[in-house]
Amino acid sequence: MADAKDILGLPKGPLAHGAAQEKRPKPAKDIPKKPDGVSREVYALTGGLPLVMPSLDISNLKKRPPSENEKISWQWLPFTSSARKDNLELYHWVKVVNGVRPTGDYAFAKYNKVVDVVRYTDEEYAKYLTDSNWTREETDQLFDLCEQFDLRFIIISDRFTPSRSVEELKNRYYSAVRAILLAKAPSPEEVADHPLVKDPYNIIHEVERKRALAAILSQSRQQEREDAEVLAEAKRITEARLSAKNGDETEMPTTGPMTAASNVEIEKTPTPAGSASPSAIPQPPVHVAGPPIPSTVGVSTPAGVRMFRVYLRTNLLGQLVQGTVSSSGVRTIKRIDQTLQDLGVHAKPKVPTKAVCTEHLELRKEILALFHLQKQVQWKESEVSMLRENPYAEFPPTPSTPKRSHRGGDQERASMRGFVGLDEGFTGERVGKREHKRKAPARFSETPPSPPQSKRARKMKASDS
Repeated sequence: MADAKDILGLPKGPLAHGAAQEKRPKPAKDIPKKPDGVSREVYALTGGLPLVMPSLDISNLKKRPPSENEKISWQWLPFTSSARKDNLELYHWVKVVNGVRPTGDYAFAKYNKVVDVVRYTDEEYAKYLTDSNWTREETDQLFDLCEQFDLRFIIISDRFTPSRSVEELKNRYYSAVRAILLAKAPSPEEVADHPLVKDPYNIIHEVERKRALAAILSQSRQQEREDAEVLAEAKRITEARLSAKNGDETEMPTTGPMTAASNVEIEKTPTPAGSASPSAIPQPPVHVAGPPIPSTVGVSTPAGVRMFRVYLRTNLLGQLVQGTVSSSGVRTIKRIDQTLQDLGVHAKPKVPTKAVCTEHLELRKEILALFHLQKQVQWKESEVSMLRENPYAEFPPTPSTPKRSHRGGDQERASMRGFVGLDEGFTGERVGKREHKRKAPARFSETPPSPPQSKRARKMKASDS
């Protein structure tokens, strides 16, 4: 529309009433002003809303309020300090406001902390502080230096004559002060919480501590690496033992049938006559013993005992004995019991401690080994006698080797029967069961073998005649 008016040369305003109408002014928008101290980006994010927290301009904080009729000047004025006893007068710059000089003590005098050194009289020294290693003059010099240098024993040791170590000076001072405090106190309970009374100085511990510290600081890099390797190995071993212990605990059931046969080792303490009743005495802790597997006996713990965490050692001993001699036969077990009786040893120990049970099992094993050796000796003696009678005779193997079947003559069978009888008389068990088989004919026999009785005769044919 505006382009057409330009072409026709008409005014751009509205044509109503033939006169140009003036534009009404738009009301100005009230745009809030950005507060000071807030960036433009942060203010744009708020959308012009008032802030929750009031914003302050940091530069305004540094401005000092205008003072009315205040004149400030700096003057070079003298001062004294209460920390000094000689009333020494020194000078420093002081801020003076409106011509009024500051009064009072020196501002840094409050930082002068003085150690209160305990003093003693001649009577107290003669009664409590007499020492063969220290004289009165040395003790007075030590206390004066402690008061002068505020217990800085490194400096005191440098100033002290004759020369003494820092540990000796500390031991003399702290022991003397402790003795004076205990002597002046009405009762020991009043000074019981004092540091010197509660924790007395230990010169031996201090010397040992410094020696160990000097040894550590004087180590070489190689020694430090070796110590680190030793510590790492010790940590590894500890973790391995802990993991193995936890593994054993997880394998065993935490709960099980607790019967009267359960073994609980209780450390019993004798009760003197006239003491309190057993119910009033606290019971000692119950010690649950692990399976006492003897290190010298090669018998594993039976499965029936391994499932329980507590058991009677006598039951375990019986199972271990049975497992040790189970393959020897009933007669051998009776011979072992008879041998123990001849030796004056009980078949079951009366006091079945771990050491007694271990020795009992060892004795049974030694007796069983003795029986086996006796059997071997008898076997060898019979072999020697056979060889003397017939040097070319063949004899069965020794009892230590498994028996094999022999198909020899009657002499071999007779000798075998003799050895079997020997083994039966010794151990109560047969070496092996005789195999009942038909005897095969000899290879070079003079008489022909007889025909079997069950076989029928063959019919004669015409061709045979």
